[in-house]
Amino acid sequence: MINVKKFPKFSLLVTGMLTLFTVGATSTTTAHAASSAVNNYISSQNITPAKVTKSIWGGFPKNAYRHGTGKPEGVVVHETANPSSTIYNEIAYMKAHYNNAFVHSFVDASRIINIANTNYLAWGVGFPGNARFVQFEQVEVHSKSAFAHEVANAAWYTASLLHQYGLKPNDAAYDGKGTVWSHGAVAKYLGGSNHTDPVGYYSTTGKKYFGQGYTMAAFYQLVHSYYYSDFSGSASTPSSSSSATPLDKVTYTKTTATGKLSSNYASYRLYNHVKNAYANMTKYSWTSVGATTGKTVYINNKGVKDKAGTTWYRFTFSTDANAKQYWAYSGALDLN
Repeated sequence: MINVKKFPKFSLLVTGMLTLFTVGATSTTTAHAASSAVNNYISSQNITPAKVTKSIWGGFPKNAYRHGTGKPEGVVVHETANPSSTIYNEIAYMKAHYNNAFVHSFVDASRIINIANTNYLAWGVGFPGNARFVQFEQVEVHSKSAFAHEVANAAWYTASLLHQYGLKPNDAAYDGKGTVWSHGAVAKYLGGSNHTDPVGYYSTTGKKYFGQGYTMAAFYQLVHSYYYSDFSGSASTPSSSSSATPLDKVTYTKTTATGKLSSNYASYRLYNHVKNAYANMTKYSWTSVGATTGKTVYINNKGVKDKAGTTWYRFTFSTDANAKQYWAYSGALDLN
């Protein structure tokens, strides 16, 4: 939600309507977060994020980020706090009132629309956050499928921006130092605002449609997954196959081990090869292999990407000599 009190559309919600953003005890929480119903749904439905549509408006001011650079230090996630607006209403309103506040992009269930050049700062969280971060708004949506699609779009766009500016994913929720921020985290650690979005929207909408409140920890988990194991540089890649240019170089090591599917396996993808190591790759849904948390896997190969340093494993679900082999990012597995 934009940080402007005189902006009626973006005014603060009545006290108590938003759940306050709370901080975990340790930064390892996100890596081992409880399974998210929303993230699992995104994975099981093979939801493919939308393309980014660039519709840059020349009327926005062009001010440099701090230190005079054209490079932000992270991404701030907002939501509009307006249950009746559309993405185009929001964009039109913002163009008409940009002197009060504006963000770089808007996201809904089917679109990611970039309206302001991300090489220049936006006015969405006040001082000092404006001079540090790319910022985008999520428009409130009103169905199970729409919310899952919007979250996927927002997480993929966040990962895309991090790649664009050479930033690594780092959840700022725990210490106020990182690259992925909620508006609530900015307010808590940097000041300039007392907003808590998108925490309240995530919590209430997740409970309404999935029976479980969605959290920024789960959102960060999804961003991390897209960044390392499912980021091809193009969200329009079909789910059945993909190719990346240039292809990633991988160092392989024969390995014999057993393991189990981790509690957050569904946040990752299942492939026939290490992601982006080969052209014309195939993705598989976890439901097609009867995946469940704790299901035993038999590992026979390990791949480490030379550039990214990420680790992948090839495994089967049985000891049968003809068992089908799959590859997955290491985060999907707990090794014995």
